[in-house]
Amino acid sequence: MPQPADRDLVLRTRRGEVQAFGELVRRYQSAVFNVCYRMLGERMEAEDLAQESFIRAYRRLATYDVDRPFGPWVRRVATRVCLNHLDRRTPPSQELDEDRDQPVVAAGNEPERVLAGAQASAALRGAILELPPRYRAVIELRHYQELSYAEIAELLEIPLSDVKSHLYRARKTLARSLTESD
Repeated sequence: MPQPADRDLVLRTRRGEVQAFGELVRRYQSAVFNVCYRMLGERMEAEDLAQESFIRAYRRLATYDVDRPFGPWVRRVATRVCLNHLDRRTPPSQELDEDRDQPVVAAGNEPERVLAGAQASAALRGAILELPPRYRAVIELRHYQELSYAEIAELLEIPLSDVKSHLYRARKTLARSLTESD
């Protein structure tokens, strides 16, 4: 039996079938968690905000345009939840979740290359976590969610010129951080 389309699940949820939203959560829980984890860098906090993101998405489901893909919409909801959280909290924790940063050595891979890749990835994640929340958000939206500059401007409710400026400054800061850590 074929899986129902996201659109059908949204429409069923709007009619009161809570199980249909449960299926949407199942489909997108990893993607939403990943957004939260990249924005926050801490596993438990990311799990909490991923849950909050789905609660907010459920409450705002009436505003969702069923003619557009659900995945990008729910990831944008998660980005907004994380940004709001980052704006409210004290200076961010710079600790990375150690369990998520362990390199996986596949058969045939050279362990040195895998370790070097894992170290570079950890350095990049650490540098991203050092960025101010707005810079972190534009990096997440542009490079991980692959949104256009115009979509980022709309989502963050800032001018297009600010998106470009934030991205430029974020990339410059990341480059400086990564070259200083070498």
